[in-house]
Amino acid sequence: MITNVLQLLEKHASSSPQKTAVTDGIKTLTYRELADRSRCIGSALLDRISAGRPVGVYMEKSTDALCSFFGAVYAGGFYTMLSTELPDQRLMQIQSVLCAEVVITTEALREKAAELFSDAEIRTVEALEKHCTDTAGLERVRKKAVDTDPLYVNFTSGSTGVPKGIAVCHRSVLDFIGCFTELFGITGSDIIANQAPFDFDVSVKDIYSAMAEGAELVIVPRQLFSIPARLIDYLCEHKVTTMIWAVSALCLISTFHGLDYKTPETVNKILFSGEVMPYKHLREWQKHLPDVLYVNLYGPTEITCNCTYHVLEKDRDYSQGIPIGVSFPNEDVFLLAYDTEQPEGKERTFGSSPVTEKGKTGMITVRGTALALGYYKNPEKNAECFIQNPLNPYYPETVYLTGDLGMYNELGELVFCGRSDYQIKYMGHRIELEEIERAMSAIDGVERCFCMFDERKQRLKGYYVGTIEKAELHNVMKASLPEFMIPGFIRKVDEILLTKNGKIDRKKTAELIGGAKNG
Repeated sequence: MITNVLQLLEKHASSSPQKTAVTDGIKTLTYRELADRSRCIGSALLDRISAGRPVGVYMEKSTDALCSFFGAVYAGGFYTMLSTELPDQRLMQIQSVLCAEVVITTEALREKAAELFSDAEIRTVEALEKHCTDTAGLERVRKKAVDTDPLYVNFTSGSTGVPKGIAVCHRSVLDFIGCFTELFGITGSDIIANQAPFDFDVSVKDIYSAMAEGAELVIVPRQLFSIPARLIDYLCEHKVTTMIWAVSALCLISTFHGLDYKTPETVNKILFSGEVMPYKHLREWQKHLPDVLYVNLYGPTEITCNCTYHVLEKDRDYSQGIPIGVSFPNEDVFLLAYDTEQPEGKERTFGSSPVTEKGKTGMITVRGTALALGYYKNPEKNAECFIQNPLNPYYPETVYLTGDLGMYNELGELVFCGRSDYQIKYMGHRIELEEIERAMSAIDGVERCFCMFDERKQRLKGYYVGTIEKAELHNVMKASLPEFMIPGFIRKVDEILLTKNGKIDRKKTAELIGGAKNG
């Protein structure tokens, strides 16, 4: 019985030790080398972390990062990727929640890591992987492990201004990945191109699909995504067969006509998620790779990657939108009655029966093993989102409220209808507009502000009343927010309208200043 993801790695390290497991453009590891290095790191951490506690990993996504992940798990802990792309302030916010006892970094980043994570022990991956393997110690840890132990915590935007961590256990990943690889025919002969950052849960599908099937994981260097021609060359050079990518990354290639330059002919599976796929970009990919399996995936981090999928039909017209489809096996995705017209400030209410009528909107709700353990050290948010199933009064059963609205089309397929609050998906990332607003309002020279998302132009917009000039405001925001959370369109306005409850009236203010027409 497989109860720990390390068993996947160990299986292939034993059966196919010389097969390439992962490459990052600089370093390549076989399955045996990946397992051996991970065990060394785990052995070095045995006396430094407590069971069930986090290990931060501060480095670029790489083979070293993957070894560090598995090393943390070998030692009985779980991992959190602390991306070098994030602003210093945000990394320190994450650590204030995470309280990692150890942060693994590289020799080159050691000094910076010590500055950022002063309350943690800083260890370099170069030193850790030289440690002798403590086989007996690792076995003691494994005997105490259960499949509901956390595997990783990924942090996403939080409406309070503090990022929220989502804890996912081994069982959820094992359950999901088993279905995922079987449904889409991912096997040991596949070469999977990893696009997503390691702190983004799309990468979970890359890593654990490869580990489950003994496939090869090709980590695409981040810098290639600013050079489409070199990116295409990299995919062709590595004979990639499988792309499980964010929509924004696929659109990057099609926007700059990268497929006209060269077509990665070995690709036979393209699975996309993160936001709505623009039809013109889909058609561009289908024109160059007509025989590829295309799959639209949907689901937030809280349900372990995805909960629904739709396999695109070759001759079907998707100009009116691509459905998010049907539930993955062992996941029940349904719609709860939701009052979309309720007054602002009123607590959310849900019906006592599911929404099944075609064309009627409801809250997308999920139950099953794939649900995350919950938000890390955040009982208030857990109580709000991981609730007792309102359709089941008989025994304890947790469901997750996604905050997304959906409906069934005439074919009975689930269709995404937008957010029920101010959380959006942009550039493949989930963003709380309130978090951006809090960062803006904290800046000297900003009196009031609000953000909105232009769905038509797929553009994040920020409006403010104050004395600071917009160019300076943009630069100051860079110190506290990731690039993808900084509005590409910022406008200084004379007035921001409020509701009777004293909250910003986004709709009326946008109408007043012509926000929907600008930018």
